[in-house]
Amino acid sequence: MTQSNNIPLGISLMVATTFVFAVQDGLSRHLAAEYNVLMVVMIRYWFFAAFVITIARRKAGGIRAAAKTSQPIVQAFRGVLLAAEVCVMIAAFTILGLVESHAVFTSYPLLIAALSGPLLGEKVGWRRWSAIGVGFVGVLIILQPGMAVFDPAAVIPLLAAAMFAVYGLLTRFVARRDTSATSFFWTGVTGSLAMTLAGIWFWEPMLPRDWLYMAALCVTGVTGHWLLIRCYEVAEASAVQPFAYLQLVFAAIIGISIFGETVRTNVAIGAALIVAAGLFTFWRERLQR
Repeated sequence: MTQSNNIPLGISLMVATTFVFAVQDGLSRHLAAEYNVLMVVMIRYWFFAAFVITIARRKAGGIRAAAKTSQPIVQAFRGVLLAAEVCVMIAAFTILGLVESHAVFTSYPLLIAALSGPLLGEKVGWRRWSAIGVGFVGVLIILQPGMAVFDPAAVIPLLAAAMFAVYGLLTRFVARRDTSATSFFWTGVTGSLAMTLAGIWFWEPMLPRDWLYMAALCVTGVTGHWLLIRCYEVAEASAVQPFAYLQLVFAAIIGISIFGETVRTNVAIGAALIVAAGLFTFWRERLQR
């Protein structure tokens, strides 16, 4: 079946997706500051797993068809890796805040581009390498590794970006033999199992008010994933992906207005370089296609 390519609708859905995910990050930041990160992510993944199982049951073949894969080890590793990345990123929110964490995390498309050559055998030309270099300079400007007051915690969102980049590459790898529905199913189910094994030991009672925040976190997670699926269904990924950077803008607004965060000059300059390099990379990929 030929995919539609309604770019205006796709862009609108991507903007909505980034806003919902930014709200989700704000809720995660609040809850992780009050409760154990592993418990928060575990509950979030329970709803995520319920979501993917519900989708699988409604499609032809049901759960058995969605779970069918010739590469279960890689699929399971993808799911566990993403769950671990979520934990690392939420920890970064509580330590560094939304603004700085997202500023560094936006480098993940550049890491995917850099690693796609040695890991997947994709061609990476000099223009893309130049963009990767510019983005890396932006990361260094944000981290300020040469400053005497350098905080090693600033590397946490960079670790999350690297983990997410590897997850993205593994997603490309398994897509050679598995459908997106299968990958989505394995992501939710294996991530939920991994987080249950890790987080159940850190269970602690929550205030009634925070259960409302937790419910909102789960709803935004499901809504964000649904919007993202619809976005890629109606438009080409190369046309809408650049608008994913709006999550940095929305997260910054939430961080500044609700959590009282500030935007340091080096963070603004570094984030601008990373975003510009990422947009150039997306543009080059679209030209090649």
